[in-house]
Amino acid sequence: MKTQHTNYSILDLALVSEGHTLKQTYNNALELAQNVEAFGYTRYWLAEHHNAPNIGSSATSVLIGYVAGGTNTIRIGSGGIMLPNHSPLIIAEQFGTLASLYPNRIDLGLGRAPGTDRETALAIRSDFMQAAHSFPGELEKLETYFSKENASSKVRATVAEGVEVPFYILGSSPDSAHLAAKKGLPYAFASHFATTHLWDALEIYRKEFQPSKDLKNPYVMAGVNIIIADTDEEAIRLSTSLIRMIVGIFTGKRDYVQPPTAMTDEFKEIMQHPQIHQMLKYSFIGSKATVKAQVKEFMEQSKADELISVTNIYDVKDRIRSYELFAEIMKELN
Repeated sequence: MKTQHTNYSILDLALVSEGHTLKQTYNNALELAQNVEAFGYTRYWLAEHHNAPNIGSSATSVLIGYVAGGTNTIRIGSGGIMLPNHSPLIIAEQFGTLASLYPNRIDLGLGRAPGTDRETALAIRSDFMQAAHSFPGELEKLETYFSKENASSKVRATVAEGVEVPFYILGSSPDSAHLAAKKGLPYAFASHFATTHLWDALEIYRKEFQPSKDLKNPYVMAGVNIIIADTDEEAIRLSTSLIRMIVGIFTGKRDYVQPPTAMTDEFKEIMQHPQIHQMLKYSFIGSKATVKAQVKEFMEQSKADELISVTNIYDVKDRIRSYELFAEIMKELN
C-alpha cells in the first residue's frame, strides 16, 4: 500500500491562445497561479522555450518575478532554465535576486536541451553545442556562485552568495538521471511528452542516488498531461486544442493555441498515429472519476514523490477548473 504523501504542482508555458494579447496571456498566468495557490499546489513552474508563437514564457526569470510578486505562499520557479543557453553567472544573479525578493519561494529547475530549434539555439548562443556537452561543469559553476565560499573569488555573483535556492535537474532521457543521482538533487522527468525513457530514467536515478547536504533520499517528480472537465465528453472536446498543438510540433507549423472543437474522426486518427500515441501515453483526459483512476494507477507504478501537471487548454477558466478538479483528486488519493 502507498502511504507516502504525493505533492502536486504545475508546469506552465504561458500559452498564447488565438485572439489573446501577450498582456492577457501573462495576466492569465498570474490568475492561474493565484488560484492554484488556493487549491494547495506545491509549486508553479514556468518553462523556457524560444521561437514559438504559442509559448509566452521565453523570458522565464522575468515572468517568475511577475508571478511571485502576485502570489504569497506557493513556490515559483523554472521548469526549467535551459542552462546551455545562458552564462551561469547571469542565472546566479537573476535567481539570487529573485530569492532575496521572495525568500524561500524560488526554485531553480535546470535542463540541458535548448528549448527551441537548432537555428534559434545558435542565435541564442553560438557555442550552444559545446555548452550542452559541458552541462555538468556549467552546473558546478552555478553552484559555486551560490556558495558563501565564493566570496574570496575574483569572479562573484554577489547577490547569489549564501542565498537559498534549491536546484532541480530536469530530463527527458536517462542522461540527466545519472547526473541528478550523482549530485544528490531532485529529479523531474518530462513524462508528459518524453514517455519512452521514463522507467529507465527513474530506475537509474533511484539506484545511483548519492545523498547530499540538501537531499537524503531520491526525490522523483513526473510530468503528466491533465485535462479534466465535468464530463468525459467536455474534457475530450477541450483536448482538441492540445492535439492541434502537437500536430503543429510534428509538421513545423506552430500556431497560437486554437479554440476547442468537436472530437472528429480525423482527430481520433491523429491520436492513434504511433508517435503521437506514444507521446500522449501519460495524458489523463476525462471527468474527475475517469482521471482519478488513471492518476491512481500512474502513482502506484511510478511511486513519484510529486506529480507535475501540464494542462494545455485554450481558455483560462477551463484551465483553472481542470486544476481545481485535479487538486481534489490528489487530496482524495493522499
